[in-house]
Formats: sequence, structure tokens, C-alpha cells
Amino acid sequence: MIFFVTWLVALRALRRNTMRSLLTMLGIIIGVGAVIAMVSIGNGAKAQVEAQIANLGQNVILVLSGNVSRGGFRMGFGSAGTLTRADYEAIRKEIPGVAGATPEVRSSAQITAGNEKNNIQVLGVGEDYSNIRAWPLTQGAFFTDVDVRSAAKVAVIGQTTAETLFGERDADCLGQVIRIKSAPFTIVGVLSPKGMSMSGSDQDDIVLVPYTSAMVRLSGSTTFRSLNIQAADAAIVNDLVTQITDLLRQRHRIDETHDDDFLVRTQQEITEAATATSRILTILLGAIASVSLLVGGIGIMNIMLVSVTERTREIGVRMAVGAHNRDILLQFLIEALTLSLLGGVIGVVLGVGGAGFVSSRFGWATLVSANSIFMAFGFSALIGVFFGFYPARKAAQLDPIEALRYE
Repeated sequence: MIFFVTWLVALRALRRNTMRSLLTMLGIIIGVGAVIAMVSIGNGAKAQVEAQIANLGQNVILVLSGNVSRGGFRMGFGSAGTLTRADYEAIRKEIPGVAGATPEVRSSAQITAGNEKNNIQVLGVGEDYSNIRAWPLTQGAFFTDVDVRSAAKVAVIGQTTAETLFGERDADCLGQVIRIKSAPFTIVGVLSPKGMSMSGSDQDDIVLVPYTSAMVRLSGSTTFRSLNIQAADAAIVNDLVTQITDLLRQRHRIDETHDDDFLVRTQQEITEAATATSRILTILLGAIASVSLLVGGIGIMNIMLVSVTERTREIGVRMAVGAHNRDILLQFLIEALTLSLLGGVIGVVLGVGGAGFVSSRFGWATLVSANSIFMAFGFSALIGVFFGFYPARKAAQLDPIEALRYE
């Protein structure tokens, strides 16, 4: 009851200077809104990266071939072909728990369909590729293991490639013949849309052919730059990594004194590496926005000190009629807390609305989390208590007689 009465007195005091109270809350409003909006933008970017990595499939292990040095510079893993077809077959046959596997043979070639000519990425893969990547088809079917073994001249194309070559979004492409480096390939399927990759390239602008056809008819290569391995269960991914590493070291005759000429990475490791920048960006944006909250807290302290000075005589009267020091302390502390909490509520509304505006206006991915709202709102309450305590304590320690004499 005493707390409720004190709160009413505090509200009455704030209403006497409505404009000053609103201006005092402005720092908290801007701070809370900025924290929520900035963290939402960072979380949205992180979620977008995670979604794109999920397009790789589930429980995927990536094996990259070795690196090569040119002019004293290391070109990185995948730049040298150290993975052979025998390595690929050994992984499929000798390691239990492998649900699917596919090599990748990448090249860029001129694709001709009728009068249309375009340079498009051609990817040589195995028959398990669509299952590993969780990439369904809108037309036809994926090529089979028979097509792979026989190096058949068949192709599966992406949605963008279909539109580019045949001019219509939902054109019937099945049975159409395209020429890749003058070699005729028959389209047997069209992939569903995937969208942009993490690097910003269009994943749907692609042609998939059996890796054997790519090696024999297109690239002339005899090795792979990478292998995609899918584990049957998430619980055995780490065990498969160990087995694949041991098998490849044995096949490549690498002893303990030499480094591997390949690199094995799990999907979880790829996700952590890709989202590290987004996570740092989120923390940085939140920290910058939090400065506004501190400025707002300083504003509250400043106004409360002014209020104590202006109401010195009122404080003396209240003490003279029986108010205790703790009552005065509580009154001014509640005033500061009320300012920060009201500012926090308005800031939450503006922050959520600002995140929605950024998403709709600029097309940025935003994700408003409950944690960011609670964190910003709780921090604003803490600022109200922290910066309001000194003015409240100063008011409570006033001498009643001196306060009554104050003009």
C-alpha cells in the first residue's frame, strides 16, 4: 500500500512537467529502440546464413582436395586435385554409415540451346546429389547410377538456366537437347528454385551432368576437387570424419610426419565459421546502440538532480509532517524508474516497428527475438535504478530545517 501511494505521488510529480519528462525519456526510447533494431538486423543476417548452409543438406561432410602453391602463394584447399575416383569408391564401400556420396567436378562452359548461347556453370555430380542437397525436381527425374557408369549425355538444369535457354519460367524442358562445348546433352529434369548462395551467386543458374560425363567429355580432369558425404545419422558424423580421414591418409600413404593433402569439414564447422562474422556484427551493433541507453541514463540523473533542487522545500514539508528518509528515497527512485520503464516500453514498440520497416523497405532479413526485447527492457530498468539512486539518496539526506528555509 505504501509503495502504491508513493508511486502515485511520483506519477503526479512527473505529470507536472510532462514535456520535460518526455524529453528525459527520449534517450531511453532511442537506446532501447536502437538495441532491438540493430540486434534484429544482426540476428536476421545470421539466420539467413544458417538457412543457406542448410541448403547443403543434412549431416553433410565436405572433403576438399589439397592445395597448390603458385608464385609463393598457397591457393588453399580444393585448388589441387588430390582426390581420385578410387578414393570416392573406397569411401562409399568401406565406411559404414555413409547414406550417400557424390563428387563435384566444376567447370564453366558455353551452353547452346537453339539460338541461345550462354556461359553457365556446369557441375559434374553423382546420382546421390539431389538427395544429399535436399534439392527436389519440378520436372522429370534425376539421372541414375546407370547414367553415371555409362557417362551418359544427360543433364538436369536449374530454374534460371531453364528461363535463360528457353525463355519461359515453366517451359517444358524435358527431352530438349542442349550442347555443352559442342557435346549434345538431353535434359531429363529441372530442379526446384534454391535462390542465392552465401557468396551471392544464383544457385539456380546451373547445369548438372554425371561426373563421369564431365570428366570425359568436358573438363578432361581425372581427379576431384571435393566430395560430399552424407551421414546416415547426426550422431555418427564425428565418427565418420575420423574414419574418412584415416582411410584417405592410408590410401595417400601419408605418415605421421606429413600433413594431410586433403581437408575434412563437417556442416557444423562450416556453419560456425560462416556465422562468426554475423555474431560479431550483432554484438558490435548491440554495443553501439547500448551507448544511447547510457546517455539516456545520464539524462535521467541530470533531470532528477534538477528536480531535487526545485522541490527542496516540498521535501522539507514532507519530512516535517512525518515522512522518513526511506520514503523520500523511494519516491525519487520510483520517479526515475518510471521514466526509464515508460521509455523502455515505447522503445520496444519503436524497435520492433523499425526492424519491420527495414525488412519491408530495404529487403534485409531481420529477426526480432524475445531475448533482445527482455535484455533491452531490463537494461533500461537497471539504468533507471542505477542513475536514479544518487539523486534519490541526495534528496533523502536533506536536512528538514534547511529544506524548509530553502527559497
